[in-house]
Amino acid sequence: MFDSNVIPVKDVLIRSEIAEIKFACDLNKCKGACCTLESEFGAPLLKEEVDQIKSVLEVVKDYLPAKHKEEIDEFGFYELKHGELMTASVNNKACVFVYYENGIAKCGIERAFLDGKIKLRKPISCHLFPIRVSKFGGDILRFEKFSECSFALENGAKNNIKLVDFCKDALERLYGKKWYLTLKEIIGKLYVIS
Repeated sequence: MFDSNVIPVKDVLIRSEIAEIKFACDLNKCKGACCTLESEFGAPLLKEEVDQIKSVLEVVKDYLPAKHKEEIDEFGFYELKHGELMTASVNNKACVFVYYENGIAKCGIERAFLDGKIKLRKPISCHLFPIRVSKFGGDILRFEKFSECSFALENGAKNNIKLVDFCKDALERLYGKKWYLTLKEIIGKLYVIS
């Protein structure tokens, strides 16, 4: 049975909003708000990502402000809350891996990756954002709404970029290129191209 609000692709269910919403980050306007949201929770981490980050931590720390390095040295870079692994934050706000470039919060892990110093781009939950993965007998992908992303919605509409396309690299990283092509093929059959 097919639910029009859900698109099944192999063993993954995708909420239709991911195919419909227009979204493209505009860092000059949001200033990297997703990395500095005030919350007691950081970005979700996979167990293997904790191990991967441990192995490159000293390289990544070279990109971070002194306060963030101190936080990592004293308390670590991750925590376990309600059975979930997540990045630690500084004062329940900025992720410990944030550095600032021209007033924009950016990821020190990703910067080290882009500079060719490490192979981990950043945690998959960050790479996929604002897509979130829920587990319910398999992965369910949904759009996480944040008021801080209003600029991304405007930018996506202005440039006609769908969320599914904006997050292409992250989706391919998580599920593979073949899976992504299947998703796009299914979306093409479900939606009339405007």
